[in-house]
Amino acid sequence: RDRTDWRALPGQVALLGLVALRLIAAAGHAAALEPGTAAALAADVVHLAAAGLWVGGLPALALLLWLAARPAGADARPYAVLAARRFSRTALALVGALAVSGLWSAWLQVASIAGLLGTRHGKLLLLKLVIFAAMLVLASLNRRVMPALAGEAATIGRPAMRRLSRLVAAEAALALLVLAVVAAMTVTPPARHEQPTWPLSFRLTLDNLVTAPDFQSQVLIGSQVAVLGVVALLVSLALRRLRMPVLAGGAVLLVAGVAITLPPLVSDAYPTTYRRPDVAYQATSIVAGMALFGEHCAVCHGPRAAGDGPAAATLQPRPPDLRASHVALHTAGDIFWWITNGLPPMPAFGDRLEADARWHLVNYLRALAAADAARLLGPTVEPEMPWLVAPDFTFTVGPEYARSLKEYRGRKIVLLVLYTLPASQPRLVELADAYGLLTSLEVEILAVPTDATPDAIRRVSGGPPILYPVVTDGSREIVDTYRLFSAAPHTEFLIDRQGYLRAVVAASDDPRRDPNLLLAEVEHLNEEKVAPPPAAEHVH
Repeated sequence: RDRTDWRALPGQVALLGLVALRLIAAAGHAAALEPGTAAALAADVVHLAAAGLWVGGLPALALLLWLAARPAGADARPYAVLAARRFSRTALALVGALAVSGLWSAWLQVASIAGLLGTRHGKLLLLKLVIFAAMLVLASLNRRVMPALAGEAATIGRPAMRRLSRLVAAEAALALLVLAVVAAMTVTPPARHEQPTWPLSFRLTLDNLVTAPDFQSQVLIGSQVAVLGVVALLVSLALRRLRMPVLAGGAVLLVAGVAITLPPLVSDAYPTTYRRPDVAYQATSIVAGMALFGEHCAVCHGPRAAGDGPAAATLQPRPPDLRASHVALHTAGDIFWWITNGLPPMPAFGDRLEADARWHLVNYLRALAAADAARLLGPTVEPEMPWLVAPDFTFTVGPEYARSLKEYRGRKIVLLVLYTLPASQPRLVELADAYGLLTSLEVEILAVPTDATPDAIRRVSGGPPILYPVVTDGSREIVDTYRLFSAAPHTEFLIDRQGYLRAVVAASDDPRRDPNLLLAEVEHLNEEKVAPPPAAEHVH
């Protein structure tokens, strides 16, 4: 019975330890992650358990080796050698668990290179990784000393044991530094929730290949050379006689490949390059930015941002066409930096406009670039090709509470109809007749009068009943924003469940259209197998 109880005791202690680790994880950053809280907590528990078993064993092993290395420790020497070998094998598995769980947690909490380099949490993580790498170097030295432990006691075994004891103690000391860094990380907001401040004057982006396609072949060749270098490095690990020549050749190929590939991908960057906008990409903000642009920017850039303002001819260089799609290749943070600090000959507006006003300007310029890109959209959906975010907006239907386009994400496809009476009346009736079928296909129709009249519902109620929502408040901002995409009197925008604009149908005279064509496009969207990420993640 005593033997059975003794065997049960370690299991009970291990179970209680796991419960304690689960409680510690639940008090950390992982508990605030949604969705995926359970997976994040599990990764933290694995990480904490692996770290505890590895680091917790280091002081005891160092002490055992030190005692066994003394002349009086001859009896303990065989046990020390056995313990060191077993701990080495166990530590290898624990380090693997640490690496996998740590990478997963870092991905969840940091999520980007900008978060890693541009936030306090990310920099602490980098410091932790540097110390962890130093521990791995010591661990590799430990494994090299291991074979000598079984040598002749006085000349080989005991000196090797003393050296291993010092290395393990140094490893334990580094582990204490890691714990100090981790303690600081626990009281620091995760990087994904902080605004990053980019520390470098450049960034790497594939968007450069869009504006300079001649560089595509250079990047392709350089990347293949780098891949060959990586393959050579891996092959060298399996060789003995030719290891060093193959290793050196692989390193040369890797460096050459990187040197060829990176220059075309380099772009200027600023402290705010990866800053997330403080103001949402929303119709109200876009319209406010439109007014600010007319007041402060149109004299140089022109009323439609085409670079043809009254003062444009006197400037060198001339103002660019801000409607061009290349504007969308810059991040919102880039544009915010230029507006704030100026870009000669453009003056700085940081001391003239509040931060929110500058973000309104950013959102307007982003909408202009999106409107230029929207020319590629037609009346039919390109399957599995979402790429253009529909600006969000708020609206009210009659006495109901205010709603937003974003509320439909993940739930329904939206057909946004900008209509002009009386020409649009037949099409509104067509949509009313098909509304029941469209509703069964999880489609909502939002009808918006282009004249922004508050009695819109009464004006369309003269014929057959129209049961889909007709916007009575918020129309002006919606119309002014979406008129950037199409100025036709009647325009229909098909927006998928994730908030991407997928098709545009514009009519300048008779807007009637076979309802079956709309149903076919809805079916295409409903048949898409892979749901894209939420649109909000793609607004820089």
